[in-house]
Amino acid sequence: MVYQAAETRYDSMTYRRSGRSGLLLPAISLGIWWNFGGVDTLENSRAMLRAAFDLGVTHIDIANNYGPPPGSAEETFGQVFREDLAPYRDELIVSSKAGYYMWPGPYGEWGSRKYLIASCDQSLRRTGLDYFDIFYSHRPDPDTPLEETMTALDYIVRSGRALYIGISSYTPEQTREAAFILKQLGTPCLIHQPRYNMFDRRIEEAGLLDVLGDEGIGCIGFSPLDQGILTNKYIGDLPGGSRAAKHNWGDRLAQQKLDKVLLLDSIAKARGQNMAQLALAWTLRHPQMTSALIGASKPEQIADAVAALDNLDFSADELARIEAILAD
Repeated sequence: MVYQAAETRYDSMTYRRSGRSGLLLPAISLGIWWNFGGVDTLENSRAMLRAAFDLGVTHIDIANNYGPPPGSAEETFGQVFREDLAPYRDELIVSSKAGYYMWPGPYGEWGSRKYLIASCDQSLRRTGLDYFDIFYSHRPDPDTPLEETMTALDYIVRSGRALYIGISSYTPEQTREAAFILKQLGTPCLIHQPRYNMFDRRIEEAGLLDVLGDEGIGCIGFSPLDQGILTNKYIGDLPGGSRAAKHNWGDRLAQQKLDKVLLLDSIAKARGQNMAQLALAWTLRHPQMTSALIGASKPEQIADAVAALDNLDFSADELARIEAILAD
């Protein structure tokens, strides 16, 4: 059956400007790190991509190494794009990244010009796209000069391979230096993608959010639900098919952390939300935060996440109670 996007897809989504750029991103973006690889069911991946777009989630975030196996998430997206989403290309923001291991030898990972440009070309072939809307340096390279990595990203834009560039998991100091280099080159950094959630607040503590505000760079936080811990699913026994059960996350699911989730859930219920919705709303409370990047294993989870946008406001009392729980 030929896919037709929902006519209501823009009725309820919230869009936020990425830093001081002209680009708006949905407050909820879909990352296809898991559940879109070659080991997963294509029809479920298709159903999630369709559901996301029907809800106004216009931003799909990928990376060269997503799968498993590496590269297969881009291939899955490419097939669904060709068969379903191609007519809507100009309504989509598709991002990919390079930085982690992809092929043998000295040129298959990190941040050299050789690796970044070759990887971008491979990712374009796998997705079947003519260009990416955003292309990221996925992680800083301790052995390659930052000027080389940033010059390669600038070239990727100037050669038509991408419209914007971003960085991921850079420290505040590296971010400020990268922003300076890119401004000199004439291709400003659009966005930074750090890990951020209630249990991982390093970007606050280290001052990254302040740097992004100063530099006019957007922020999209990945793992806003701590890979499912900040939901209701781990209160009680671990679901058999969950990532926690598959990968034996033991220490990450210590009872103390789950006790905090239980307390936080009581605040969520008082707000008319579930735990995941509270965690997403909390992540989006910063003015620098452009979007929360979620993962999903079924379409219903995407709809549930988008519903968090119905209540993004926090009272001072709610924030104080949340801080007390997290700090305990």
